Amino acid sequence: MPERPARRRGRTTLLIATAAVLGLVAGTCVGYLVQADRDPTPLPSLSQVTLAQAEGEAPEPLSAARDRRVRTDGDLRKLLLKKPKGAKEAEFLTGGDGWMDLAGYAAEYDESGNMFGSFLGSEFRRAAVTGWEAGDTSVEIRLVQYRQEETVAAPEAAENGHYWAEQEDGTKSYPVPGTGDGTAYVHTEPVAELEGVSAYNAEAYAWRGDIAMEIWVYDSKPISKQLIVDLAKRQMEQL
Repeated sequence: MPERPARRRGRTTLLIATAAVLGLVAGTCVGYLVQADRDPTPLPSLSQVTLAQAEGEAPEPLSAARDRRVRTDGDLRKLLLKKPKGAKEAEFLTGGDGWMDLAGYAAEYDESGNMFGSFLGSEFRRAAVTGWEAGDTSVEIRLVQYRQEETVAAPEAAENGHYWAEQEDGTKSYPVPGTGDGTAYVHTEPVAELEGVSAYNAEAYAWRGDIAMEIWVYDSKPISKQLIVDLAKRQMEQL
């Protein structure tokens, strides 16, 4: 299997976030200045109208089938697509027992030391991974989950994937049904050549809640739109 192209953090989301922070700070300063010039506002009376208590029973809590957090806080590996019948488990997967820790995930990138710190700052929580090989076709799927207590990292991770996928020549993009901005990419130009055989790839990125999905497909011939889009659609339906 050819070496995967490195993916780096995109800059678009960072610029938008920086602009939003600067706007918030500026708005706050203006608000303080305006408030300082105003006369004190008299406090309202402490007496309040008695509110009528609602009747009837409280609504039932969401079932596990309807509460997405119940699903995604459990064993993330169970949400990965199953290996197709006749395919064999991939030998190239990083990690063990379907999990990929932060060090292993960062090692997939150039300048892995810097990426380790970057993902740590993005509140990386865990990553589940699966893959298989069928003939000359190899597939790898990752579900990367973030804590998202201070940053909204899952959509940013998907945006970064979109950015770098679009940089390659001969790339065609297709929307992933059922997602907001999920996109699959088919690269019509070979990415490498092993033992005289050209290697082609396709990839897909999407997110839902606190999980970013990443899919790569490699083959000795150009990969069909139907294959990568179907994989991405079915994987997102699992979430």
